[in-house]
Amino acid sequence: MMRDMKAKLEKLRVDAAECDLISKLATDYGKRELFARLSRRLLDMAADVEAAIAAQATEGESSEL
Repeated sequence: MMRDMKAKLEKLRVDAAECDLISKLATDYGKRELFARLSRRLLDMAADVEAAIAAQATEGESSEL
């Protein structure tokens, strides 16, 4: 399960970077804002997944004691 979460985390980060690039290259203001917003949301989701991974790792460490 941890491997799946790490793969999802990496995909979220890649997708956020792609949205950020599209935002910077877009000539239409509406599309630029849309992709910037998508990038921020994907980064927020990545942070949530990262926190879940850290919490799960901490749980695993405490249960080993």
